[in-house]
Amino acid sequence: MNMGISDVTLQGLFGPLSGSSYCVLASTQLTTPLKQLKSKRRKCSFYMKLQSYSGIDPNLLLINGAQVKSFQGKADRNRSQFLKCQCQRTDGIPGISSEDGNGAWLKGHSGAKRQFEATAQKVFDIEEIKQVRHDNEEIILNDDKSASTGAVKFAPPKRKGSSIEDEALHLLQESVVHYCGTPVGTIAAKVLTDVSALNYDQVFIRDFVPSGIAFLLKGEYDIVRNFILHTLQLQSWEKTIDCHSPGQGLMPASFKVRTVPLDGDDSATEEVLDPDFGEAAIGRVAPVDSGLWWIILLRAYGKCSGDLSVQERIDVQTGIKMILKLCLSDGFDMFPTLLVTDGSCMIDRRMGIHGHPLEIQALFYSALLCAREMLAPEDGSADLLRALNNRLIALSFHIREYYWVDMKKLNEIYRYKTEEYSYDAVNKFNIYPDQIPPWLVEWMPDIGGYLIGNLQPAHMDFRFFSLGNLWSIVSSLATTQQSHAILDLIEAKWSDLVADMPLKICYPALDGQEWRIITGSDPKNTPWSYHNGGSWPTLLWQLTIACIKMNRLELAARAVEVAERRLSIDKWPEYYDTKSGRFIGKQSRLYQTWSIAGFLVAKQLLAKPDAAKILWNEEDAEIISAFNFMTDSGSPRRKRGRKPLKKTYIV
Repeated sequence: MNMGISDVTLQGLFGPLSGSSYCVLASTQLTTPLKQLKSKRRKCSFYMKLQSYSGIDPNLLLINGAQVKSFQGKADRNRSQFLKCQCQRTDGIPGISSEDGNGAWLKGHSGAKRQFEATAQKVFDIEEIKQVRHDNEEIILNDDKSASTGAVKFAPPKRKGSSIEDEALHLLQESVVHYCGTPVGTIAAKVLTDVSALNYDQVFIRDFVPSGIAFLLKGEYDIVRNFILHTLQLQSWEKTIDCHSPGQGLMPASFKVRTVPLDGDDSATEEVLDPDFGEAAIGRVAPVDSGLWWIILLRAYGKCSGDLSVQERIDVQTGIKMILKLCLSDGFDMFPTLLVTDGSCMIDRRMGIHGHPLEIQALFYSALLCAREMLAPEDGSADLLRALNNRLIALSFHIREYYWVDMKKLNEIYRYKTEEYSYDAVNKFNIYPDQIPPWLVEWMPDIGGYLIGNLQPAHMDFRFFSLGNLWSIVSSLATTQQSHAILDLIEAKWSDLVADMPLKICYPALDGQEWRIITGSDPKNTPWSYHNGGSWPTLLWQLTIACIKMNRLELAARAVEVAERRLSIDKWPEYYDTKSGRFIGKQSRLYQTWSIAGFLVAKQLLAKPDAAKILWNEEDAEIISAFNFMTDSGSPRRKRGRKPLKKTYIV
């Protein structure tokens, strides 16, 4: 019998309620109806409407984090079913500054930090790497059907973590942000100076992905689950940019946990989730990649934890469909690639990547495959799945055929004829051979190739973009042959792409007049700095997954060894400057969380390579068949007329 509790009884037991710091929360099952999930902002009320005491389980109360039996005398419930709300006045919480409303629960660091040796221990001996690869080769190649129904079975680590790994794990734990007593993400960077924090004290969706993977690999699933469900409830908020609403299904770039006064009572506070859809960002650009990363992380959570109940929830299924409909909507664009503006992805400043940048296409392709795997079969999904499959086939052909460049393709472009008008044109995008930059003629190795950064009418961006190429390998957007060629190029151009710190975000840097025109003379994106050719340690985890997928662990271990020499000593910077990456970035934030998490995930995956399967996508048999048909059985440059295909593919 669920007995009610009166105000008088509660006050008699625990003292006056007014001005107190206690409330009882339901568990984080988040079984809120769908209409409420689309509320305009999430609140954790300080009082949680204590008038409705009949809804409180009388058998267990949480008072200042301690379990208290009620007068019914029944056995205690599982503590996980009730959570203490951390919506207390900030002056009553030790270790939290009243000026810091991000809920990160960061503790002071007044003591001197441990110093680490300049020369770190090597990641793995080459013989050890070969042994690990040999031990896990059958597991990696095996069709693990249990991944779709249960947790991935990870092999035990081969070695204990180093002191640098321990430091990285400690810093990652310190970066955790709490909302109403539960972990919901990690802040972008731990700001230790008086300089403005900008938005580095917020939880970014793209930044949290390596953090989430690190937690999953350690078996800490709750924070990832909470992150997925809470960000879902922020989807399509009402904030606008100059009175224009974001599209339905748009995921925020970031959110902040704020502590604000409770309405009508200045002595009490509540926590709210305050999302940013780009209306407060530098450049005011809405994020395109947030929703794509969210789908990828959702699939990884299910595969790693074995908990498929999250992706099967009605609200989560609806969230996936809303993202897909936003990305698959018809427009004026004729290409199967996703049309976006500058600053809509990891490169979030003006860098000349507007149009159809490779990074977005690789994430788009991966998200489509992940969504198809998770969508529940039902009548309402039939049309969406049909559009999804058509887009997958068309997108894979378009990228593999038109974005790929190696010495053979470069020679072909060099001899292009222009102004071709017909369905059988070879130079379909009217690319002028003079567009081939002089640096590429000397830089392209005889063995290896890569996917260019962008393709538009009469324009090819020949720059090498690391994330787009690496995720093309991970998602199987690139063919097996192309994937090996990309890693061959990274190995051949190691001194340019890795040098003293992995990994160049793009190569080469924009310089001179080109830099002034394309970046708008951006003082932060000067040559070989930040997004303009800077070195980003967070890219280590994507490189490691790509190398494991292609069974080339030595390459990833070599890159991690280079990073391990400096990251801890340099206080985990966001990025490095100069062509060789020898200097910490001039405006680089220290203790950058995704630098820490990227390194940690790379080390975890090198120790347990089979765990990387939770992130990559296997090549689809139907897509392979369609691609082979379109390229006329191995003739990738054949002229295609208007002859109808057996199946309708949009190319």
